[in-house]
Amino acid sequence: MTSPIVNHLFANLNEPAQVLVIGASGGIGLALTMQLLGHPGVAHVTAAARHADSSTALVALAEAHPARLTVTNADITNSASLQALAASLVTPSLHLVINATGLLHGSELAPEKTLSAVTEVNLQQVFAVNAFGPILLAQAMLPLMRHNTSAVFASLSARVGSISDNRLGGWYAYRAAKTAQNQLLKTASIECRRTHPRLSIQLLHPGTVDSALSRPFQRGVAEGKLFDPARAAAQLLTVIATAT
Repeated sequence: MTSPIVNHLFANLNEPAQVLVIGASGGIGLALTMQLLGHPGVAHVTAAARHADSSTALVALAEAHPARLTVTNADITNSASLQALAASLVTPSLHLVINATGLLHGSELAPEKTLSAVTEVNLQQVFAVNAFGPILLAQAMLPLMRHNTSAVFASLSARVGSISDNRLGGWYAYRAAKTAQNQLLKTASIECRRTHPRLSIQLLHPGTVDSALSRPFQRGVAEGKLFDPARAAAQLLTVIATAT
């Protein structure tokens, strides 16, 4: 059963919604894809990720929804890949784009605790995914979101990107990259008031979600503040719908 609030997200469309989720192989992205497929107002979902075709969960979803789900590879750090993704979509228009990508740590990458730990390589990696990627995605997809019905471009940010809320320090690259994403998409939203009057650009804080991104850092999370991906996805869709 879908939420009446989420129903509002698609209520004013003249046609069933065409949706893109990028970062769809991750915990939040996969949960969003599953919940959107369960909504009768959604005609088709394109689920993209860097290695989407090797995600067993996405492949299984595509087999279960062959007419409504397309799984495709796309690299959010590569402008040419994003432009190719836009050109490959089965629809000439999009009603909802959700960026669920994020990079905090990796095999040779960890959030910095001290200034001395900051490196140019780590800054470039983290900014490529968390700052440059979302604005390049907007550049590629917004031409498909200029139409006579409402549209939403939503991207996952983080509370740690807030300058005024930074009281603990650390996590230099991740904090700064999320701050940069916020400013880039805020600037795009101002331009879109003129070019895309029916478009809403939203930056979303999902909270701490039980996913690969947060797993090494869950020890200090307060009781009741660690959300499973399904709950986080439902909350995000509710926020998107409420703000639309």
